[in-house]
Amino acid sequence: MAGTSSMIVAGLTAAALATVGYLGHRAAETVPPDLGRRTPGTPAPAATAPRGTHPAALPPRSGLGQRVVYSLRRDRVWLVNDNNTVRRTFGVSPSTVDPAPGSYRVTSRSGKVTGSDGVPVEHVVRFASVDGTVIGFSAAVDGSAPVLDPRERTGGIRETRADGTAMWRFATIGRTVVVVP
Repeated sequence: MAGTSSMIVAGLTAAALATVGYLGHRAAETVPPDLGRRTPGTPAPAATAPRGTHPAALPPRSGLGQRVVYSLRRDRVWLVNDNNTVRRTFGVSPSTVDPAPGSYRVTSRSGKVTGSDGVPVEHVVRFASVDGTVIGFSAAVDGSAPVLDPRERTGGIRETRADGTAMWRFATIGRTVVVVP
């Protein structure tokens, strides 16, 4: 009887391993070829939220304290208070050049300027630079979203005018900006 039980357990184990192997192979076939290979300065992909998370949920490991959190994958920003509560969250239109994930500080601000795409923008909050391209948040005065040409290097992350006003009030010089994948 003990030999029969051992053979049944061995058979079930083999079937389970074969099933897991098959499912792993099927999953590997659906992985995008560029997953994990995106480097700073490359065009941002279309926004998608990780499966099983609410699109507006604050990303894990996004720092502590009062800060701006910017998710490259979700094209979303969170303005976070000292007690780690979200004051405001909103979607953004990415630029063609992304900063590397990490922690930055707001280095400069401008009330109104002309964006690198020629569109008048307001509430510009700059925090990074990639190979000479300055990265920052801004809102188009006419409320338009940018028309991106992947061949041009732009660093303006566009937000609505209302979100731009909220960012302007929150992200003063020296404020931490955490960029997450």
